[in-house]
Amino acid sequence: MAQVQRMSRLMIKTLRDDPADAETLNHKLLVRAGYVRRNAAGIWTWLPLGKKVFENVARIVREEMDAIGGQEVLLPALLPKEPYEVSGRWDEYGDLLFRLKDRKGGDYLLGPTHEEIFTQIVKDQCASYKDLPVIVYQIQTKYRDEARPRAGVLRGREFQMKDSYSFDLDDAGLAESYALHRAAYQRIFTRLGFDYRIVSAVSGAMGGSASEEFLAPAAAGEDTFVDCPNCDYAANTEAVTFKAPATDVIDHGPVEELDTPDTPTIETLAQHLGVPASATLKNLLVKVDGEIVAVGVPGDREVDLGKLGEHLTPAAVEVVTAEDFEGRPDLVRGYVGPQGLEKVRYIADPRVAPGTAWITGANKPDTHAKNVVVGRDFTVDEYLDVVVVQAGDPCPSCGAGLELGRAIEIGHIFQLGRKYADAFQLDVLGQNGKPVRVTMGSYGIGVSRAVAALAEQSADEHGLCWPREVAPADVHIVAAGKAQQIELALSLADRLGTAGVRVLVDDRAGVSPGVKFTDAELIGVPTILIAGRRSGEGVVELKDRKSGAREELPVDDAIARIVGE
Repeated sequence: MAQVQRMSRLMIKTLRDDPADAETLNHKLLVRAGYVRRNAAGIWTWLPLGKKVFENVARIVREEMDAIGGQEVLLPALLPKEPYEVSGRWDEYGDLLFRLKDRKGGDYLLGPTHEEIFTQIVKDQCASYKDLPVIVYQIQTKYRDEARPRAGVLRGREFQMKDSYSFDLDDAGLAESYALHRAAYQRIFTRLGFDYRIVSAVSGAMGGSASEEFLAPAAAGEDTFVDCPNCDYAANTEAVTFKAPATDVIDHGPVEELDTPDTPTIETLAQHLGVPASATLKNLLVKVDGEIVAVGVPGDREVDLGKLGEHLTPAAVEVVTAEDFEGRPDLVRGYVGPQGLEKVRYIADPRVAPGTAWITGANKPDTHAKNVVVGRDFTVDEYLDVVVVQAGDPCPSCGAGLELGRAIEIGHIFQLGRKYADAFQLDVLGQNGKPVRVTMGSYGIGVSRAVAALAEQSADEHGLCWPREVAPADVHIVAAGKAQQIELALSLADRLGTAGVRVLVDDRAGVSPGVKFTDAELIGVPTILIAGRRSGEGVVELKDRKSGAREELPVDDAIARIVGE
C-alpha cells in the first residue's frame, strides 16, 4: 500500500507571488510550491514535498549505482586538514573551503569533495589485487563557500551530491569502470526525464585526464557549451581547442610606430586607425601566483579567464590592478606590446601564429606599432587556447560552425589516474607479489542540483511539471470543495493507495476550488484527478498535467486508468 498524503495535514504553504530575490525559474517555483525554504544565502531546508522529490532522485541514482556493483558508504562531512594537505587541496581550494578549529586548536574543514578520504579507506581495506576492482559511492552533503550563491538550490553553499570512486589495477580497468559509470549516468538521466548532452570537459582542481560533463540545457544554466550541427562533437567551452591554420610566409615590412593618442582600448584604436579589431593584438596582463604574465589574443576576441585558469591550475590567476604598474616602467598601461617586454612570460592563443603581423602597443604612452611579426619581433613562450568561444567558430572535429547553448551541469565523470593514489601511496599486492599502484576514477552527480534542473526543464507557465518517477506523488486528487466531493476524494485516495499508487489529496475545507486547481498545477504532480460537479453521479475528471488533456470518466474507470499507468 502506498502512502496517501492529505493536504489538510501536510506542512505546505503555497505562494501566489514570486519571492523578491528569485531570478531563476526553479527558485521561484520550488519556493512558491512549498518544496523548499531559504534559511540563509545558499542554505536551504527541504520541506516534505521537496524531500520526497529529492529522495526519488536519490533512489534512482542508488538503483543504477548498485546495478554496476557500487557499494554505498557514508563518510563524515567534518574532516581533518591533514589528508587535504597531502593532496595539496587545502591550499588549492582557497576561499571555497569552510575551515574551522576544534577546542584544541586542530584544523578541520567541511568536505567539498572526498577523493582523499575514499583513497584512505581503500588503502586501509584493500591489500591485494584480489580486492579490486571496487566501486564505492555515497550520497552526502557537501560544503563550498560560494562567493555568490544563486538560483535557489542550484548553486548553494550546502548541497547534496552523489560521488563515486573506482579503484583499478591498471588503465584498462579504469577505462572499463569509466564506461560503466558513463552508461549508468545515461540510464539515470533518462529515467529522471532529462534532456541532456554529454560534452568533453576539463578536469580542473580534480586532476586526471579524460573528463566529461552531463549538461541539461536550460536558460538558468551557468555552463556554456558548444554543439556541432554537422557531427557529434560537443564540449564545455573551456574544453574547446583550436588549431591554428597554416599561414603563408609573407615578407612583412619593418615595425613602424604610430602616433595614437587616447587609444588605450582596442575599440578606440581600431576606430582611430580605421582597421578591424581583428587586425590588432590584445595583450592582457594577469598575475599567475603573483607573477605578471602577458596573454595575447586577436583584438576581436576576449580572454576566457576560466579557460586560462584551467590551463594553469593549480596556479592562482587574477587580473592585474593599477597598483601592479607602479615601479614597472616597462609596462605602459593601455599600450603594452609583446615586442621588447623583459622578464614577462608571454602566452598566446594559437591564432597569434608564427609569421602573422599585428598592430599592437609600442610600450610607449599614446603609441602603437604595426607590422609586429610573431617570431621575428617577439617570441611566444607558450601557446594556449584561451579565447572565449563564439558561435560560428570552427568545430575541432569537422570544421563546421559551432552553436552555443546554456546548460546546467548535472553530472561529471573523471579518469583521475594516479594523482591521489600517488599522494597517499595507494598500492596493492599484485599477482607477481610486487606492489601495484592503483588507478582511480571519480564520478559525481548533483542530486539537489538535479531537482532544480528538472524544475527548470519541465516547468510551464502554470508551475512545476515533474516526470512521474521524480514527482512527490503519482496522482493529485482535488476535492472541489463540498463535503460530498471531499468524501469522494478521500475514498478515491484510499482505493488508489491500496493499489500501490502514491496519492496527494487536497481535502482542505474552506479553500476555494480555484485556489485548489491553481495549487495542483503549481505543485506539478503528473496526473490530476478532480472530484467536481459530477461527483454525485460517480463521474470524475482526469487531467494530464503536462499536456493539459482532460477526460470525464466513471470512478471505477478512472481508478483502472491510473492504476494501469
